[in-house]
Amino acid sequence: MPNKTNDPNRKSWIGYNQDTHFPIQNIPFGVFLTRDNVITIGTRIGDYAIDLGALQEMNYFSMIPLTDDMFMQDTLNDFISDGKKTWRLVRNRIGDIFDKNNPELRDNKEHRDRVIFAMDEVEMQLPVSIGDYTDFYSSKEHATNVGTMFRDPENALLPNWLHMPVAYHGRSSTIIPSGINIHRPQGQTMPADSDAPVFGPSKLVDFELEMAFITTDANNLGHPIPVNEAEDYIFGMVLFNDWSARDIQKWEYVPLGPFLAKNFASSISPWIVTLDALEPYRVESPKREKPVLDYLNSKGKKSFDIHLEVDITPEDGKPTTVCKSNFKYMYWNISQQLAHHTINGCSVNSGDLMGSGTISGPTPDSYGSMLELSWRGEKPVKLNDGTERKFIQDNDTVTLRGYCNNGPFRIGFGEVTNKLLPIYEPKTKNK
Repeated sequence: MPNKTNDPNRKSWIGYNQDTHFPIQNIPFGVFLTRDNVITIGTRIGDYAIDLGALQEMNYFSMIPLTDDMFMQDTLNDFISDGKKTWRLVRNRIGDIFDKNNPELRDNKEHRDRVIFAMDEVEMQLPVSIGDYTDFYSSKEHATNVGTMFRDPENALLPNWLHMPVAYHGRSSTIIPSGINIHRPQGQTMPADSDAPVFGPSKLVDFELEMAFITTDANNLGHPIPVNEAEDYIFGMVLFNDWSARDIQKWEYVPLGPFLAKNFASSISPWIVTLDALEPYRVESPKREKPVLDYLNSKGKKSFDIHLEVDITPEDGKPTTVCKSNFKYMYWNISQQLAHHTINGCSVNSGDLMGSGTISGPTPDSYGSMLELSWRGEKPVKLNDGTERKFIQDNDTVTLRGYCNNGPFRIGFGEVTNKLLPIYEPKTKNK
C-alpha cells in the first residue's frame, strides 16, 4: 500500500510555519481533552489539534473498516491493535482530508468548527495505556562513559554489552505525559563517609535523554519476532525522559539493577510519530564492533536521523540548552531490541513501551544526562543566568525536543517538559 502522506510537495489548507514539527507529512497520533471536556483520539497539523472521533462520527472514515467507536476512546490501544494496514489507511485518509486541494472539509465551516482546536484549547493526555515498559541500554557512548566513571576505564563496557541489547523491566504506572510536575524522590543512599545507609531526599536527580517505541499486539507466547519483521509491530516513537536518582541507584542496583531510583517518574511526549512518517530519515546504524548472533542480524537502514536537545529552565529563568544529540548514535537499533526482547518467547502487547536508554553522542555537548555532562558533578554545567548545575535542582524544568530535518520541512515530536518539585510533604491535620 503506498505511503502517500509523505509526498514532500503536499500542502495543507491548515496554515503553519516552515519550522513546525507537525506539517501535513507528519500526521502523528495522540489523545486530548477538548474545550467541551471530551476525551478523544486526534492528530495534529501545525498548531492545531484535530478530533478524529468527530471526523469518524461524521463519516469521514466510512471507506475504512473501523469499529464504530475507534477514535472515541481515551487511549490508542485498540487502533494500534488493528495493525499496520489500518494505520496507513487512516494516515493517508487524514492527509487527503487536509490536502489544500480537497474542499470536502475545508469548505464545510460547521464540520471544521467541530473538528479543529487550537493547541491552547486542548489538554494532552497519555496516548496509550501502557501495560509493560522495558528500558534498554543501547548507546555505546553512554555505556562507555558510565563504565569509565564507575569501573576500570580500560574495561568500561561489560563483556555482554557488544553482543546483545541489555535491558531491564521498568514500572509503567509512573509513566506520565508532558506537563505533569514530579516530586523529588526519597530513598536509601550510602554516603561516602558512612558505614550505614541513610534515608532522605535524593541529592542527585537526573534526566535521561531517550526515545521510546510503542508496539502493537506482536506475537503469541513462545513465538519470537524475527529481527527483519520487527518494524511491522512497531506503531511509532515518542520522546522519553527516564528520570533517575543517581545516589539511590548507586546503593541499590547490585545485584538486580535499578528500582526506586527509576520508578518514581518517567515522562513521554504526547504525540506518537509513526514509522511511516520517519521513513525518509532512515540511516545506517553504527558499525558493529563484534559480529552479532544471527537472530540480531538486521538488514538495511534501521536507525533514524533524529536531532535531540535538552533544556534546563530554572524557576523564573530562561532556558539553557545543555545537550544536543541524535538518535542515530544508538548502537542497537529498535528492530534488534524487539527481536532480542522476544527471542525467548516473551509476548508483546498493544501499547507496550520500549525505552532506548540514554542517548549520548561522541562529544561532551552531546551527552544525554547530567551524570555525564557534569562528569559526576566534577564539571558543573553553567546556565544562561550564571548559575551552575551538577544535577537537577528543585523547581528546575527539563524539556526534551526532537525532530528530523533533511529537507524543506521538519518531522518532529514536539517536546516533553516537566518540572521537578521539592519532596512531597503531606498536609498535617490540625488537632
